[in-house]
Amino acid sequence: MNTQNEKMTNYRWVICSMLFFATTVNYMDRQVLSLTWKDFIAPEFHWTNADYGNITATFSIIYALAMLFAGKFVDWMDTKKGYLWSIGVWSFGACLHALCGIGTEWVVGLDSAEALRIAEGADLVAKIASISVTFFIIARFVLAVGEAGNFPAAIKATAEFFPKKDRAFATSIFNAGATVGALAAPVSIPFIAASFGWELAFLIIGALGFVWMGFWVFIYKKPEAHPRVNASELTYIRQDNDHEPAGTTEAPAKKMPFMQCFTYKQTWAFAFGKFMTDGVWWFFLFWTPAYLSSVYGLDSTQSAPQIFVLYLITLLSIVGGWLPTYFVEKKGMHPYAGRMRSMLIFAFFPLLALLAQPLGGMTEEFGALAVWFPVVIIGIAGAAHQAWSANIFSTVGDMFPRSAIATVTGIGGMAGGVGAFVINMSSGVLFDHATNTQMQFMGFKGIEAGYFIIFSICAVSYLIGWVVMKMLVPTYKKINL
Repeated sequence: MNTQNEKMTNYRWVICSMLFFATTVNYMDRQVLSLTWKDFIAPEFHWTNADYGNITATFSIIYALAMLFAGKFVDWMDTKKGYLWSIGVWSFGACLHALCGIGTEWVVGLDSAEALRIAEGADLVAKIASISVTFFIIARFVLAVGEAGNFPAAIKATAEFFPKKDRAFATSIFNAGATVGALAAPVSIPFIAASFGWELAFLIIGALGFVWMGFWVFIYKKPEAHPRVNASELTYIRQDNDHEPAGTTEAPAKKMPFMQCFTYKQTWAFAFGKFMTDGVWWFFLFWTPAYLSSVYGLDSTQSAPQIFVLYLITLLSIVGGWLPTYFVEKKGMHPYAGRMRSMLIFAFFPLLALLAQPLGGMTEEFGALAVWFPVVIIGIAGAAHQAWSANIFSTVGDMFPRSAIATVTGIGGMAGGVGAFVINMSSGVLFDHATNTQMQFMGFKGIEAGYFIIFSICAVSYLIGWVVMKMLVPTYKKINL
Protein backbone atom coordinates (compact mmCIF):
# COMPACT_ATOMS: atom_id res chain seq x y z
CA MET A 1 0.00 0.00 0.00
CA ASN A 2 1.30 3.49 -0.90
CA THR A 3 1.42 5.53 2.28
CA GLN A 4 3.38 8.54 1.02
CA ASN A 5 0.31 10.76 0.56
CA GLU A 6 -1.68 9.32 3.43
CA LYS A 7 -2.07 11.51 6.50
CA MET A 8 -0.65 9.65 9.48
CA THR A 9 -2.96 8.85 12.36
CA ASN A 10 -1.73 9.47 15.90
CA TYR A 11 -3.47 6.73 17.84
CA ARG A 12 -0.22 5.89 19.63
CA TRP A 13 -0.77 9.00 21.73
CA VAL A 14 -4.18 7.69 22.83
CA ILE A 15 -2.38 4.62 24.12
CA CYS A 16 0.18 6.87 25.81
CA SER A 17 -2.62 8.79 27.52
CA MET A 18 -4.07 5.53 28.85
CA LEU A 19 -0.66 4.63 30.27
CA PHE A 20 -0.51 8.10 31.81
CA PHE A 21 -3.88 7.70 33.55
CA ALA A 22 -2.99 4.19 34.79
CA THR A 23 0.24 5.51 36.32
CA THR A 24 -1.68 8.43 37.87
CA VAL A 25 -4.09 6.03 39.56
CA ASN A 26 -1.16 3.81 40.56
CA TYR A 27 0.52 6.60 42.49
CA MET A 28 -2.66 7.93 44.03
CA ASP A 29 -3.42 4.46 45.40
CA ARG A 30 0.14 4.22 46.68
CA GLN A 31 -0.02 7.58 48.45
CA VAL A 32 -3.31 7.31 50.34
CA LEU A 33 -1.54 5.72 53.31
CA SER A 34 1.24 8.31 53.49
CA LEU A 35 -1.34 11.12 53.58
CA THR A 36 -3.63 9.57 56.20
CA TRP A 37 -1.43 7.64 58.63
CA LYS A 38 -0.03 10.55 60.63
CA ASP A 39 -3.26 12.43 61.35
CA PHE A 40 -5.97 9.79 61.04
CA ILE A 41 -4.65 6.23 61.34
CA ALA A 42 -1.77 6.61 63.82
CA PRO A 43 -3.92 8.23 66.56
CA GLU A 44 -6.49 5.46 66.17
CA PHE A 45 -4.00 2.59 66.24
CA HIS A 46 -1.13 4.21 68.15
CA TRP A 47 1.52 3.76 65.44
CA THR A 48 5.12 4.90 65.73
CA ASN A 49 7.48 5.95 62.93
CA ALA A 50 8.91 2.43 63.05
CA ASP A 51 5.43 0.91 62.54
CA TYR A 52 4.86 3.05 59.48
CA GLY A 53 8.40 2.35 58.28
CA ASN A 54 7.78 -1.38 58.61
CA ILE A 55 4.58 -1.16 56.57
CA THR A 56 6.17 0.86 53.78
CA ALA A 57 9.30 -1.29 53.81
CA THR A 58 7.21 -4.46 53.58
CA PHE A 59 5.32 -2.94 50.65
CA SER A 60 8.66 -2.18 48.99
CA ILE A 61 10.12 -5.68 49.38
CA ILE A 62 6.90 -7.40 48.26
CA TYR A 63 6.75 -5.01 45.31
CA ALA A 64 10.37 -5.91 44.56
CA LEU A 65 9.73 -9.65 44.61
CA ALA A 66 6.53 -9.27 42.61
CA MET A 67 8.36 -7.20 39.99
CA LEU A 68 10.66 -10.14 39.39
CA PHE A 69 7.70 -12.17 38.17
CA ALA A 70 5.32 -9.41 37.01
CA GLY A 71 7.40 -8.67 33.95
CA LYS A 72 7.47 -12.32 32.97
CA PHE A 73 3.73 -12.53 33.63
CA VAL A 74 3.06 -9.55 31.34
CA ASP A 75 5.25 -11.05 28.61
CA TRP A 76 3.34 -14.34 28.99
CA MET A 77 -0.17 -12.83 29.12
CA ASP A 78 0.80 -10.07 26.67
CA THR A 79 0.15 -6.39 27.13
CA LYS A 80 -3.63 -6.09 27.17
CA LYS A 81 -4.51 -8.96 29.52
CA GLY A 82 -1.40 -8.45 31.65
CA TYR A 83 -2.30 -4.83 32.31
CA LEU A 84 -5.91 -5.71 33.12
CA TRP A 85 -4.83 -8.28 35.69
CA SER A 86 -2.33 -5.88 37.21
CA ILE A 87 -4.64 -2.93 37.74
CA GLY A 88 -7.50 -5.17 38.84
CA VAL A 89 -5.42 -6.72 41.62
CA TRP A 90 -3.96 -3.44 42.84
CA SER A 91 -7.35 -1.69 42.83
CA PHE A 92 -8.75 -4.51 44.95
CA GLY A 93 -5.76 -4.17 47.29
CA ALA A 94 -6.27 -0.41 47.55
CA CYS A 95 -9.90 -0.87 48.57
CA LEU A 96 -8.91 -3.62 50.99
CA HIS A 97 -7.17 -1.05 53.24
CA ALA A 98 -10.58 0.29 54.21
CA LEU A 99 -11.36 -3.00 56.00
CA CYS A 100 -8.23 -2.96 58.16
CA GLY A 101 -9.94 -0.98 60.91
CA ILE A 102 -12.88 -3.41 61.00
CA GLY A 103 -10.48 -6.35 61.11
CA THR A 104 -8.56 -4.85 64.01
CA GLU A 105 -11.73 -4.19 65.98
CA TRP A 106 -12.92 -7.75 65.35
CA VAL A 107 -9.68 -9.32 66.56
CA VAL A 108 -9.31 -7.06 69.58
CA GLY A 109 -12.96 -7.47 70.46
CA LEU A 110 -13.97 -3.83 70.87
CA ASP A 111 -13.75 -0.50 69.12
CA SER A 112 -10.08 0.46 68.85
CA ALA A 113 -10.67 4.08 69.85
CA GLU A 114 -12.60 2.92 72.92
CA ALA A 115 -9.80 0.49 73.73
CA LEU A 116 -7.28 3.29 73.72
CA ARG A 117 -9.44 5.31 76.09
CA ILE A 118 -9.90 2.56 78.65
CA ALA A 119 -6.43 1.02 78.45
CA GLU A 120 -4.71 1.18 81.83
CA GLY A 121 -1.37 -0.10 80.56
CA ALA A 122 0.64 -0.44 77.42
CA ASP A 123 -0.32 -4.04 76.63
CA LEU A 124 -3.66 -3.33 74.97
CA VAL A 125 -2.25 -0.35 73.08
CA ALA A 126 0.64 -2.46 71.82
CA LYS A 127 -1.76 -5.23 70.80
CA ILE A 128 -3.93 -2.82 68.82
CA ALA A 129 -0.87 -1.36 67.09
CA SER A 130 0.52 -4.79 66.25
CA ILE A 131 -2.76 -6.20 64.92
CA SER A 132 -3.56 -3.11 62.85
CA VAL A 133 -0.06 -3.10 61.33
CA THR A 134 -0.52 -6.75 60.37
CA PHE A 135 -3.81 -6.03 58.59
CA PHE A 136 -2.34 -3.07 56.74
CA ILE A 137 0.63 -5.19 55.68
CA ILE A 138 -1.79 -7.75 54.20
CA ALA A 139 -3.55 -5.00 52.25
CA ARG A 140 -0.21 -3.55 51.13
CA PHE A 141 0.81 -7.05 50.00
CA VAL A 142 -2.11 -7.23 47.57
CA LEU A 143 -1.52 -3.65 46.44
CA ALA A 144 2.18 -4.31 45.83
CA VAL A 145 1.59 -7.50 43.83
CA GLY A 146 -0.80 -5.68 41.50
CA GLU A 147 1.19 -2.46 41.19
CA ALA A 148 4.29 -4.43 40.22
CA GLY A 149 2.77 -4.99 36.78
CA ASN A 150 2.22 -1.33 35.91
CA PHE A 151 5.63 -0.37 34.58
CA PRO A 152 6.47 -3.65 32.81
CA ALA A 153 3.14 -3.45 30.98
CA ALA A 154 3.49 0.27 30.24
CA ILE A 155 7.05 -0.06 28.94
CA LYS A 156 6.00 -3.02 26.77
CA ALA A 157 3.06 -1.03 25.34
CA THR A 158 5.38 1.90 24.63
CA ALA A 159 7.80 -0.38 22.74
CA GLU A 160 4.86 -1.69 20.71
CA PHE A 161 3.51 1.72 19.73
CA PHE A 162 6.58 3.98 19.49
CA PRO A 163 9.89 3.93 17.58
CA LYS A 164 13.06 4.08 19.66
CA LYS A 165 13.66 7.78 19.14
CA ASP A 166 10.25 8.63 20.67
CA ARG A 167 10.16 6.09 23.49
CA ALA A 168 11.87 8.22 26.13
CA PHE A 169 9.49 11.10 25.37
CA ALA A 170 6.45 8.82 25.49
CA THR A 171 7.77 7.25 28.69
CA SER A 172 8.32 10.67 30.26
CA ILE A 173 4.71 11.56 29.44
CA PHE A 174 3.11 8.46 30.95
CA ASN A 175 5.66 8.50 33.78
CA ALA A 176 4.49 12.05 34.55
CA GLY A 177 1.36 10.29 35.76
CA ALA A 178 3.37 9.44 38.88
CA THR A 179 3.83 13.16 39.47
CA VAL A 180 0.23 14.03 38.66
CA GLY A 181 -0.97 11.28 40.97
CA ALA A 182 1.29 12.59 43.71
CA LEU A 183 0.08 16.10 42.87
CA ALA A 184 -3.62 15.25 43.05
CA ALA A 185 -3.29 13.18 46.21
CA PRO A 186 -2.54 15.91 48.80
CA VAL A 187 -5.33 18.18 47.55
CA SER A 188 -7.94 15.43 47.66
CA ILE A 189 -7.12 12.55 49.98
CA PRO A 190 -6.66 14.40 53.32
CA PHE A 191 -9.89 16.30 52.77
CA ILE A 192 -11.82 13.14 51.89
CA ALA A 193 -10.42 11.52 55.05
CA ALA A 194 -11.27 14.55 57.18
CA SER A 195 -14.83 14.75 55.85
CA PHE A 196 -15.80 11.09 55.47
CA GLY A 197 -13.15 9.05 57.26
CA TRP A 198 -9.86 7.53 56.13
CA GLU A 199 -11.61 4.31 55.06
CA LEU A 200 -13.60 6.07 52.35
CA ALA A 201 -10.43 7.72 51.04
CA PHE A 202 -9.04 4.27 50.25
CA LEU A 203 -12.32 3.12 48.67
CA ILE A 204 -12.83 6.15 46.41
CA ILE A 205 -9.26 6.28 45.12
CA GLY A 206 -9.11 2.49 44.76
CA ALA A 207 -12.26 2.43 42.63
CA LEU A 208 -10.62 4.62 39.95
CA GLY A 209 -8.63 1.63 38.71
CA PHE A 210 -11.78 -0.32 37.91
CA VAL A 211 -13.02 2.60 35.81
CA TRP A 212 -9.73 2.58 33.85
CA MET A 213 -10.13 -1.13 33.15
CA GLY A 214 -13.46 -0.51 31.41
CA PHE A 215 -11.78 1.85 28.92
CA TRP A 216 -8.69 -0.33 28.37
CA VAL A 217 -10.75 -3.31 27.26
CA PHE A 218 -12.08 -1.37 24.26
CA ILE A 219 -9.15 0.94 23.49
CA TYR A 220 -6.13 -1.37 23.32
CA LYS A 221 -5.15 -3.62 20.43
CA LYS A 222 -1.78 -4.28 18.82
CA PRO A 223 -0.91 -1.54 16.30
CA GLU A 224 -0.84 -4.12 13.48
CA ALA A 225 -4.42 -5.13 14.27
CA HIS A 226 -5.86 -1.78 15.39
CA PRO A 227 -8.43 -0.27 13.02
CA ARG A 228 -7.49 3.26 14.15
CA VAL A 229 -3.81 2.86 13.23
CA ASN A 230 -3.41 3.46 9.52
CA ALA A 231 -0.57 2.25 7.31
CA SER A 232 1.39 5.51 7.61
CA GLU A 233 1.39 5.42 11.38
CA LEU A 234 2.26 1.72 11.37
CA THR A 235 5.24 2.44 9.09
CA TYR A 236 6.34 5.19 11.47
CA ILE A 237 6.05 2.87 14.46
CA ARG A 238 8.05 0.15 12.70
CA GLN A 239 10.86 2.40 11.46
CA ASP A 240 13.46 0.64 13.64
CA ASN A 241 12.70 -2.74 12.04
CA ASP A 242 12.55 -4.44 15.44
CA HIS A 243 8.88 -5.38 15.07
CA GLU A 244 7.46 -8.50 13.51
CA PRO A 245 6.74 -8.25 9.77
CA ALA A 246 3.18 -7.75 8.63
CA GLY A 247 1.17 -10.91 8.50
CA THR A 248 3.01 -12.54 11.41
CA THR A 249 1.03 -11.06 14.28
CA GLU A 250 -0.38 -14.44 15.21
CA ALA A 251 3.00 -16.13 15.32
CA PRO A 252 4.48 -15.78 18.82
CA ALA A 253 7.85 -14.05 19.05
CA LYS A 254 10.77 -16.09 20.28
CA LYS A 255 10.93 -15.86 24.08
CA MET A 256 14.04 -15.25 26.13
CA PRO A 257 14.38 -17.78 28.99
CA PHE A 258 14.01 -16.06 32.34
CA MET A 259 17.42 -17.05 33.70
CA GLN A 260 19.11 -16.06 30.47
CA CYS A 261 18.24 -12.42 31.22
CA PHE A 262 20.66 -12.49 34.14
CA THR A 263 23.59 -13.42 31.89
CA TYR A 264 23.71 -9.99 30.26
CA LYS A 265 25.57 -6.97 31.65
CA GLN A 266 22.76 -4.83 30.25
CA THR A 267 20.33 -6.42 32.72
CA TRP A 268 22.67 -5.80 35.65
CA ALA A 269 23.31 -2.20 34.58
CA PHE A 270 19.59 -1.48 34.47
CA ALA A 271 18.98 -3.29 37.77
CA PHE A 272 21.77 -1.44 39.60
CA GLY A 273 20.57 1.92 38.33
CA LYS A 274 17.09 1.13 39.63
CA PHE A 275 18.42 -0.17 42.96
CA MET A 276 20.32 3.04 43.63
CA THR A 277 17.56 5.47 42.67
CA ASP A 278 14.05 4.05 43.08
CA GLY A 279 14.30 4.19 46.86
CA VAL A 280 14.98 7.93 46.69
CA TRP A 281 11.70 8.60 44.92
CA TRP A 282 9.80 6.29 47.26
CA PHE A 283 11.35 8.00 50.27
CA PHE A 284 10.16 11.39 49.01
CA LEU A 285 6.73 9.93 48.22
CA PHE A 286 6.19 8.10 51.51
CA TRP A 287 7.98 10.37 53.99
CA THR A 288 7.53 13.98 52.83
CA PRO A 289 4.13 14.42 54.56
CA ALA A 290 5.64 12.98 57.77
CA TYR A 291 8.70 15.23 57.35
CA LEU A 292 6.55 18.35 57.14
CA SER A 293 4.61 17.18 60.19
CA SER A 294 7.57 16.14 62.36
CA VAL A 295 9.92 19.03 61.55
CA TYR A 296 7.52 21.89 60.80
CA GLY A 297 4.37 20.84 62.68
CA LEU A 298 2.10 20.83 59.61
CA ASP A 299 -0.72 18.30 59.52
CA SER A 300 -1.91 16.66 56.29
CA THR A 301 -4.36 19.45 55.41
CA GLN A 302 -2.01 22.28 56.39
CA SER A 303 0.82 20.82 54.32
CA ALA A 304 -1.34 20.35 51.21
CA PRO A 305 -0.07 23.59 49.55
CA GLN A 306 3.57 22.60 50.10
CA ILE A 307 3.10 19.07 48.77
CA PHE A 308 1.09 20.35 45.83
CA VAL A 309 3.85 22.79 44.86
CA LEU A 310 6.49 20.10 45.40
CA TYR A 311 4.92 17.74 42.90
CA LEU A 312 4.02 20.59 40.56
CA ILE A 313 7.76 21.22 40.27
CA THR A 314 8.37 17.57 39.44
CA LEU A 315 6.33 18.03 36.25
CA LEU A 316 9.51 19.58 34.86
CA SER A 317 10.52 15.96 34.35
CA ILE A 318 8.85 16.10 30.93
CA VAL A 319 12.21 17.54 29.78
CA GLY A 320 13.64 14.11 30.52
CA GLY A 321 11.93 12.71 27.46
CA TRP A 322 12.77 15.62 25.20
CA LEU A 323 16.49 15.93 25.98
CA PRO A 324 17.65 12.59 24.49
CA THR A 325 15.55 13.31 21.38
CA TYR A 326 17.48 16.58 21.07
CA PHE A 327 20.80 14.74 21.35
CA VAL A 328 19.68 12.20 18.72
CA GLU A 329 18.16 14.57 16.18
CA LYS A 330 20.34 17.67 16.66
CA LYS A 331 23.65 16.15 17.73
CA GLY A 332 23.46 12.91 15.75
CA MET A 333 23.98 10.69 18.79
CA HIS A 334 22.79 7.11 19.10
CA PRO A 335 19.58 6.87 21.21
CA TYR A 336 21.38 4.94 23.96
CA ALA A 337 24.26 7.43 24.09
CA GLY A 338 21.78 10.29 24.17
CA ARG A 339 19.94 8.71 27.07
CA MET A 340 23.10 8.12 29.07
CA ARG A 341 24.24 11.71 28.57
CA SER A 342 20.81 12.94 29.64
CA MET A 343 20.88 10.71 32.72
CA LEU A 344 24.26 12.11 33.73
CA ILE A 345 22.87 15.64 33.57
CA PHE A 346 19.86 14.66 35.66
CA ALA A 347 22.09 12.87 38.19
CA PHE A 348 23.61 16.17 39.32
CA PHE A 349 20.34 17.85 40.36
CA PRO A 350 19.64 15.60 43.41
CA LEU A 351 22.87 16.95 44.96
CA LEU A 352 20.72 19.93 45.97
CA ALA A 353 19.16 17.64 48.60
CA LEU A 354 22.32 18.24 50.66
CA LEU A 355 20.98 21.76 51.24
CA ALA A 356 17.37 20.83 52.05
CA GLN A 357 17.74 20.54 55.81
CA PRO A 358 20.33 23.34 56.28
CA LEU A 359 18.16 25.85 54.39
CA GLY A 360 14.95 24.53 55.93
CA GLY A 361 16.41 25.10 59.38
CA MET A 362 16.84 28.84 58.82
CA THR A 363 13.60 29.64 60.63
CA GLU A 364 15.10 32.58 62.54
CA GLU A 365 16.01 34.31 59.28
CA PHE A 366 12.96 33.38 57.19
CA GLY A 367 10.32 32.31 59.71
CA ALA A 368 7.49 30.21 58.26
CA LEU A 369 8.91 30.67 54.76
CA ALA A 370 11.88 28.41 55.62
CA VAL A 371 9.76 25.31 54.94
CA TRP A 372 9.64 26.24 51.25
CA PHE A 373 13.38 25.69 50.79
CA PRO A 374 13.24 21.89 51.31
CA VAL A 375 9.92 21.75 49.45
CA VAL A 376 11.41 23.34 46.32
CA ILE A 377 14.62 21.29 46.60
CA ILE A 378 12.74 18.00 47.00
CA GLY A 379 10.58 19.01 44.05
CA ILE A 380 13.66 19.59 41.87
CA ALA A 381 15.17 16.29 43.01
CA GLY A 382 11.86 14.57 42.26
CA ALA A 383 11.77 16.07 38.77
CA ALA A 384 15.33 14.87 38.18
CA HIS A 385 14.34 11.39 39.34
CA GLN A 386 11.36 11.18 37.01
CA ALA A 387 13.47 12.42 34.10
CA TRP A 388 16.13 9.85 34.99
CA SER A 389 13.44 7.17 35.32
CA ALA A 390 11.96 7.85 31.86
CA ASN A 391 15.38 7.32 30.30
CA ILE A 392 16.54 4.31 32.30
CA PHE A 393 13.28 2.53 31.42
CA SER A 394 13.84 3.32 27.74
CA THR A 395 17.33 1.75 27.77
CA VAL A 396 15.61 -1.64 28.12
CA GLY A 397 13.71 -1.12 24.87
CA ASP A 398 16.94 0.02 23.22
CA MET A 399 18.91 -3.10 24.05
CA PHE A 400 16.47 -6.01 24.45
CA PRO A 401 14.02 -7.66 22.02
CA ARG A 402 10.38 -6.80 22.57
CA SER A 403 9.57 -10.27 23.88
CA ALA A 404 11.93 -9.71 26.83
CA ILE A 405 11.24 -6.05 27.62
CA ALA A 406 8.65 -6.60 30.36
CA THR A 407 10.74 -9.38 31.94
CA VAL A 408 13.89 -7.25 32.16
CA THR A 409 11.85 -4.26 33.33
CA GLY A 410 10.49 -6.46 36.11
CA ILE A 411 13.98 -7.55 37.14
CA GLY A 412 15.07 -3.92 37.37
CA GLY A 413 11.88 -3.07 39.23
CA MET A 414 12.69 -5.79 41.74
CA ALA A 415 16.10 -4.23 42.33
CA GLY A 416 14.46 -0.83 42.76
CA GLY A 417 12.01 -2.29 45.24
CA VAL A 418 14.86 -3.77 47.29
CA GLY A 419 16.47 -0.34 47.38
CA ALA A 420 13.17 1.17 48.50
CA PHE A 421 12.83 -1.49 51.20
CA VAL A 422 16.24 -0.64 52.59
CA ILE A 423 15.64 3.11 52.72
CA ASN A 424 12.10 2.89 54.12
CA MET A 425 12.95 0.37 56.82
CA SER A 426 16.10 2.18 57.89
CA SER A 427 14.38 5.58 57.81
CA GLY A 428 11.67 4.57 60.26
CA VAL A 429 14.19 3.08 62.68
CA LEU A 430 16.57 6.03 62.28
CA PHE A 431 13.87 8.65 62.86
CA ASP A 432 12.61 6.98 66.04
CA HIS A 433 16.19 6.58 67.30
CA ALA A 434 17.06 10.18 66.47
CA THR A 435 13.94 11.43 68.27
CA ASN A 436 14.29 9.25 71.36
CA THR A 437 18.01 9.86 71.87
CA GLN A 438 18.09 13.44 70.56
CA MET A 439 20.92 12.34 68.28
CA GLN A 440 23.24 15.04 67.00
CA PHE A 441 24.82 15.02 63.55
CA MET A 442 26.47 17.80 61.53
CA GLY A 443 24.87 20.49 63.67
CA PHE A 444 21.38 18.97 63.59
CA LYS A 445 19.60 17.41 66.54
CA GLY A 446 16.85 14.86 66.93
CA ILE A 447 14.69 13.92 63.98
CA GLU A 448 16.19 16.75 61.92
CA ALA A 449 19.53 14.96 62.13
CA GLY A 450 17.87 11.79 60.90
CA TYR A 451 16.36 13.51 57.89
CA PHE A 452 19.68 15.19 57.05
CA ILE A 453 21.36 11.78 56.91
CA ILE A 454 18.74 10.34 54.56
CA PHE A 455 18.73 13.46 52.37
CA SER A 456 22.51 13.12 52.02
CA ILE A 457 22.21 9.52 50.88
CA CYS A 458 19.53 10.49 48.35
CA ALA A 459 21.74 13.26 46.99
CA VAL A 460 24.60 11.03 45.79
CA SER A 461 22.66 7.93 44.73
CA TYR A 462 22.18 8.93 41.09
CA LEU A 463 25.81 9.68 40.34
CA ILE A 464 26.84 6.35 41.87
CA GLY A 465 24.18 4.57 39.83
CA TRP A 466 25.24 6.26 36.58
CA VAL A 467 28.94 5.51 37.04
CA VAL A 468 28.31 1.80 37.63
CA MET A 469 25.90 1.59 34.68
CA LYS A 470 28.48 3.21 32.41
CA MET A 471 31.16 0.78 33.61
CA LEU A 472 28.93 -2.22 32.87
CA VAL A 473 27.68 -1.02 29.47
CA PRO A 474 30.07 1.65 28.17
CA THR A 475 28.60 1.60 24.64
CA TYR A 476 25.40 0.44 23.02
CA LYS A 477 25.08 -3.26 22.31
CA LYS A 478 21.85 -4.76 21.03
CA ILE A 479 20.86 -8.21 22.31
CA ASN A 480 19.38 -10.54 19.71
CA LEU A 481 17.72 -13.91 20.23
